[in-house]
Amino acid sequence: MAAMDLLGRRWALRVLWELRAGPTGARSLLAKCEGLSSSVLYERLRDLADAALVVQVDNGGYELTELGRELGTSLQPLDAWARRWSNTLDS
Repeated sequence: MAAMDLLGRRWALRVLWELRAGPTGARSLLAKCEGLSSSVLYERLRDLADAALVVQVDNGGYELTELGRELGTSLQPLDAWARRWSNTLDS
């Protein structure tokens, strides 16, 4: 699967974004991603693991790989833009 195809799949970017702070368990990810079903979460986690962006840690949680953290850094300007855009809509 091409990187942009993977990142364009529903919930993929959100899961990556929620993992940016460190290892997180599946239940916590589900709580942070309101509306995400457990079956889709596990599918996305498998896809992201297959793409070497996420790994499962010993305690059963998930964390970003070095490549995943690099992608997260690349997403920060997009997050900043989205916040500015949201503030424009609220004005």
